[in-house]
Amino acid sequence: MELTGYLKKHFGFDTFKGNQEEIIKNLLAERDTFVLMPTGGGKSLCYQLPALIKEGTAIIVSPLIALMKNQVDAMRGFSEEDGVAHFLNSSLSKGEIQRVKTDILDGKTKMLYVAPESLTKEENTRFLQQINVSFYAIDEAHCISEWGHDFRPEYRRIRPIVEEIGKAPIIALTATATPKVQHDIQKNLGMLQADVFKSSFNRPNLYYEVRPKANATKEIIKIVKNNTGKSGIIYCLSRKKVEELAETLQVNGIKALAYHAGMDSSTRSGNQDKFLMEDVDVIVATIAFGMGIDKPDVRYVIHYDVPKSLEGYYQETGRAGRDGGEGRCISFYSYKDIQKLEKFMQGKPVAEQEIGRHLLLETVSYAESALCRRKHLLHYFGEEYTVDNCENCDNCLNPKEQFEGKDDILKVLKVVLAVKEYFKADHVASILSGIASYGVKSYKHHHIDVFGIGKDKDVKFWNGAIRQALIARLLTKDIENYGLLKVSEKGHEYIKNPESFLLVQDHDYDKEEEELTKPQGGGGSADPTLFSMLKDLRKRIAKEKGLPPFVIFQDPSLEDMAIHYPISIEEMQNMTGVGAGKAHRYGKEFCNLIKSYVDENEIERPIDMVVKSVVNKSGLKVYIIQSIDRKIPLDTIANSKGIEMNDLLKEIEAIVFSGTKINIDYYINEVLDEDHQDEIYEYFKEEAESESIEEALKELGEEEYSEEDIRLIRIRFLCNEGN
Repeated sequence: MELTGYLKKHFGFDTFKGNQEEIIKNLLAERDTFVLMPTGGGKSLCYQLPALIKEGTAIIVSPLIALMKNQVDAMRGFSEEDGVAHFLNSSLSKGEIQRVKTDILDGKTKMLYVAPESLTKEENTRFLQQINVSFYAIDEAHCISEWGHDFRPEYRRIRPIVEEIGKAPIIALTATATPKVQHDIQKNLGMLQADVFKSSFNRPNLYYEVRPKANATKEIIKIVKNNTGKSGIIYCLSRKKVEELAETLQVNGIKALAYHAGMDSSTRSGNQDKFLMEDVDVIVATIAFGMGIDKPDVRYVIHYDVPKSLEGYYQETGRAGRDGGEGRCISFYSYKDIQKLEKFMQGKPVAEQEIGRHLLLETVSYAESALCRRKHLLHYFGEEYTVDNCENCDNCLNPKEQFEGKDDILKVLKVVLAVKEYFKADHVASILSGIASYGVKSYKHHHIDVFGIGKDKDVKFWNGAIRQALIARLLTKDIENYGLLKVSEKGHEYIKNPESFLLVQDHDYDKEEEELTKPQGGGGSADPTLFSMLKDLRKRIAKEKGLPPFVIFQDPSLEDMAIHYPISIEEMQNMTGVGAGKAHRYGKEFCNLIKSYVDENEIERPIDMVVKSVVNKSGLKVYIIQSIDRKIPLDTIANSKGIEMNDLLKEIEAIVFSGTKINIDYYINEVLDEDHQDEIYEYFKEEAESESIEEALKELGEEEYSEEDIRLIRIRFLCNEGN
């Protein structure tokens, strides 16, 4: 049968993609084969089809349990025989392992997926010596190389195990490998003579963009809400950030789940399945997610944190748009993140630090470049991209301004040498801009002749110029010694023979992410027509319920509504002084009014909705609510937190105004007799025109009541009548 006949029979396709056919023919001819093919190019088929055609069982070494399960399920879907594909890893019980072995010995199994750790177990090696191995496939082969982005030491033990089990052809496959990594893989697997099949790394449908990491959470919510119903992945470096961000997305009405290696495996695979089955739109994950996950319609990949290497970045962005459709890859970048990653490297073996430093520098170079992102990435993977403007990255669509920086770079190198190559970037930048900081003074560097030679520019500019000099390899950074700057050989050469050096104008990557807080009273100016309509509606509802209008919503809340035009309960909860309780109790009519007003007047709502922050679980409000639930006297709560009673009452009022119901009767009954309680309560119910304490005191008599008495009863009144 022709190869295309087998393809049609087993997979239902009529034609091969790219160079799949040549790769398969090469493997069937018993030749060692090295495959470099970007994500979405159809790597798996290169070993799955020959495994079905050849005699015996193919051993497929794969790094992730989730990936194995995914592929085994897919293969079983194509075949009538469940035993056609199996995996052997730590997740199986003894009984399940026995069933796998029986199917293999019975000749039913054409593909056996194993984790490298399982392959090297002695009992498994002994078992595999009994079977006819058709070939070995090493998937995600970049894991072999210390220069790859996902180095796994156990991968380097594959060759000796292959020798032990029995020789057969090897096919190594990876979606990301620089020329250096490729050589490392082939050398380690003893396949330097292998035939190499390299597909283009260009993914023309992917749009690449790098943004400064300012207000990143808010920006992400905006991107997700502008792509409602589309699937996306957001990558963070730490598990803690993954959980925080997933929770923030959830409270802002986005169907999002977390995924990281610290979760128990059933939750993790459950979350992955929900993403595949489209029960959720967004997965927030560490890099553990998505290796080989075959979801063709991921429409955006966002990096909240910059990855440790460009291989990692390419691999992760490659999960977008695998069907050839839209794929947006947006990264948030702050140089402070790079400094954090450098800190993590301290104390590691010197060789590992060298590699890590080199990979990080490539990432900085990519993030801060003014050149076409696509050209930069492809060059990194040893491929030349000859088009001048790719028309699908931020730098091509909005070119950054560049200017001649030869003199600035020479000044940087001069200062680094003047301080004997013994100081960090911030110190050098301070000297350049003539700032006598504490550190500069303590070394008397404000007296050296180069102090202030660049005082026409600020510290931020000079830090950017230092980074450009690092990227160009004119400077090196000693991470082990706190990041001290040294002039490289290339730098010394540059001082002797300076040439044109273009610096990038747009350099706002130092902006730290601002703390997200809920604005009080809105940031714009309220729509006066809508504001008066909202007041009328509030009046009508108050009349129906026999309550003063302020119980429904206070004026600052209505003002916020007239700025942000909330049209759903979820958006309403984000308004000043409106919590979930208030929004659900009174919000619907207000949302309906705003929606029809927006439609009639064709108002473009600000997409920049107020972002709802996750409640700080250790926060004062939560502590107060829990203490009141336990009937702890209010003065005791105030003392335990070291705050005045007045401030405690302010916090309780904020809790109540936003719609949360609490009960402080136990405390009121201690400090006020029943008659006085009733009198204040009746005043708010029958006479009060506003929530003003001053007016209440004037009406009820300052001799008889204190401000505290009235505030306590007002809290009770708002809880009973409004929440």
